[in-house]
Amino acid sequence: MNKDIIEGKWKQLKGEAQKTWGKLTDDDLDLIDGQREKFAGVLQERYGKSKDEAEREVDEFCKKHS
Repeated sequence: MNKDIIEGKWKQLKGEAQKTWGKLTDDDLDLIDGQREKFAGVLQERYGKSKDEAEREVDEFCKKHS
């Protein structure tokens, strides 16, 4: 999923993201606002993931929901 598509569908995908990563708060999801870099950064912070691991998970999530 390219950057524009995830940003455009973010409101629809927020619930799916919260199901996948239960530690994400509503404030986290609002902050992410469909931006891939912010999404990966929040996953790193909440789950203690490496940058590469968080980016891979975001990519997998995007592919799954494209």
